[in-house]
Amino acid sequence: MGTIFKTPIIDMIKTGENIERLRRSKGITVRQLQEIFGFATPQAIYKWQHGDALPTVDNLIVLAMVFQIPIEEILVVDGGKVIL
Repeated sequence: MGTIFKTPIIDMIKTGENIERLRRSKGITVRQLQEIFGFATPQAIYKWQHGDALPTVDNLIVLAMVFQIPIEEILVVDGGKVIL
C-alpha cells in the first residue's frame, strides 16, 4: 500500500471568516488594515472577509505579521493526506 495525496483546497469562506475573526480579536478596523496595506479602498479586505477572494502570498505574509501568527493559522484548508 502507498500514500495518495488529495489536493488540499483552501476554503475561501472559512478563511474569510477567520481573517475577520482575527482582525476583530486584535482590535483592528478594516480602515486600519487598508492603511497598513496602502490600499486606496477597503474593497480587497471586504472581499477577503466575505470569501470572494484570497489575499496574495505577500499580503498573507503581512497579515501574519499584523496578527502575529503563522500563515497556516490564517488559511482554512480542507482535504489533505489520505492513506490507502
